[in-house]
Amino acid sequence: MSTSLRTCLAASPLPRLEFQMLWQQVLGVSRAWLLAHDADPLNPAALAAYRALEARRVAGEPMAYILGHREFWGRDFQVTPAVLIPRPETEFLVECALHAIADTAGPQVLDLGTGSGVVAISIALDRPDAQVQATDLSLDALKIAQMNARSLGAKLLFSHGNWYDSQLGSKRYHLIVSNPPYIDAQDTHLVQGDLRFEPVTALTDGADGLDALRCIVQGAPGHLLPGGALCVEHGWDQAAPVRTLFQTMGFIAVASLRDLAGIERITWGRWPA
Repeated sequence: MSTSLRTCLAASPLPRLEFQMLWQQVLGVSRAWLLAHDADPLNPAALAAYRALEARRVAGEPMAYILGHREFWGRDFQVTPAVLIPRPETEFLVECALHAIADTAGPQVLDLGTGSGVVAISIALDRPDAQVQATDLSLDALKIAQMNARSLGAKLLFSHGNWYDSQLGSKRYHLIVSNPPYIDAQDTHLVQGDLRFEPVTALTDGADGLDALRCIVQGAPGHLLPGGALCVEHGWDQAAPVRTLFQTMGFIAVASLRDLAGIERITWGRWPA
């Protein structure tokens, strides 16, 4: 008896949507095609390819890594286990960044710890007049970010370094933006769910979750233009201490923005003019 998508789905441990997404990957077809051909006999080679992907998903590997891409800010970005999987809440960081430079012509922008490049590339594409520089300590991450920039037609500069280490000379920016590692090293979530598969150095600073944020906030005044802004993403319970970091360094108009779940996810402020 031949196997069809219909019979394969009945025996699959995966939810219907994930089942269909994996078959779209294997066959290179649309979801509509799958629905129209769900009774067609499956090629044994295709079935074997699907089984391999299904086994990875059953083992807990994130769909984004299996498929090799994830949607962010209305665009499709390539992702691998070398970078974090783009998350919806990080779109609020892009929103904050674009708001911060809305009235600035030809803004100079620095993205620290760019990862797959979703934030820097989104800003560069939404503000073609901006000069965006993206940095990361991981060379593998920079390669992914550069691929995404090429495939999406974004023009920006990439540099290798840890936070401000890549910044030479006296260049200053209208905006510094970052989604740094902010999970406490002792947080048990690091060994659960999708986080088990993501690069640990992009998730935690190896300390209390505020170490990288301290470095970014404390170093920002030396790299911002007067009136420039700093926007950072942080953990669900870190808004108050991050606002204190901003205020202690002398930032003004410091505020935290809530995501769709009502969690204070982004904090930003301006360097005095």
